Amino acid sequence: MIMKLAMAFIMSLILTALIGTVLVPILRRIKAGQSIKKDGPSWHMSKQGTPTMGGLMFIIAIGVVTFVMGIPSIKEGDFRHIFVFVFALVYAAIGFLDDFEKIMKKQNTGLTAKQKFLLQLVVAIAFIFLLRRYGYLSPNLYVPFFEITIPIAEPLYFIFAAFVMVGCVNAVNITDGIDGLATGVSIPVAVFFMAISTTWGYESLGISGAATAGALVGFLFFNFHPAKVFMGDTGSLFLGGLVCAMAFALDMPLILVTLGIVYIVETLSDIIQVAYFKATHGKRIFKMAPIHHHFEMCGWNEEKIFTVFTTVSAIFAIISYLAVYGRYGI
Repeated sequence: MIMKLAMAFIMSLILTALIGTVLVPILRRIKAGQSIKKDGPSWHMSKQGTPTMGGLMFIIAIGVVTFVMGIPSIKEGDFRHIFVFVFALVYAAIGFLDDFEKIMKKQNTGLTAKQKFLLQLVVAIAFIFLLRRYGYLSPNLYVPFFEITIPIAEPLYFIFAAFVMVGCVNAVNITDGIDGLATGVSIPVAVFFMAISTTWGYESLGISGAATAGALVGFLFFNFHPAKVFMGDTGSLFLGGLVCAMAFALDMPLILVTLGIVYIVETLSDIIQVAYFKATHGKRIFKMAPIHHHFEMCGWNEEKIFTVFTTVSAIFAIISYLAVYGRYGI
């Protein structure tokens, strides 16, 4: 199994790098440049025009490796990895529409918040029904650390699950604010899913996790500061979809509380800033939100923020693994 995981990682990394060498020049040629928000850090304006939608390179790589190496699981009737990828792919399509709108309008606004929310909610509900239909998901909440399961009424669980998915996807999107940040933070998350899936005997999901980790490492060649390409909403919504889909496919959504700690802190900092600003008529808690911009305003460079946030993500990925390792009496 270790050889399969290594192959998935390496194949995905190489494929992402190869696709990137072709895709980035194409994105430049068609002028698929990112528009930078004027209310962000002033020095970010130098990134204006950097190609976006680069997430396509790791989406393609993950898809190819997941499908090819997951064929034995499909033959055995295990479709978890297919459902997870297709779910994330649909979210990528929503992100692609958003990116396309931004490129056409030449500004940093694509689909409206209401349009994105409704699309994401519909897709989340459909995915939950699919997992329940195939018996991959139960209407019970497994609580990490405590090794207990809390039964929940199915309608209530569906509502909970749908909003968790939408929240998770957008939290990853918010994290994608400086070069390489969402990419780096998501690598330990992918490694966690690879490790725990393999531990529990879900080979196909383990391969998906390895493929994702490899693809993101490959993408860093292009996305690390100074970024040659951004993943765009195409990539960040795909990543968010993949993360929450893996958690639900393994029937443990509450693990996202620790595993996705960086995503959560980023989102909370944004919510707190907006709420406090409105309540105090113009005062701020952070110098700028989300919190990675606060650290930028405090003098941290992008490489330092990347390193610290990725390290925090790695530490909490280890904690998350220890929290659920013994679920099946292993």
